[in-house]
Amino acid sequence: MMTINVGVLLAVIVVLRLRRRTEARSRSDEKLTVVIVLALGVVIAPTPAGEGILDFIAQLATGITDSSR
Repeated sequence: MMTINVGVLLAVIVVLRLRRRTEARSRSDEKLTVVIVLALGVVIAPTPAGEGILDFIAQLATGITDSSR
């Protein structure tokens, strides 16, 4: 039996959708892409990879705010 990781599937869909030319997208197409990206974020967030991404972004944000002082 073959299983599909939902996070990987959503990531592939996002990459395929973002490779299209911007001029070829309608407003509803862009909204669908945003919904898919948000769903990907919700799926990834509780995983160890999601925690690592969150830690990286937090360190990056701290570095930016510290350098602006």
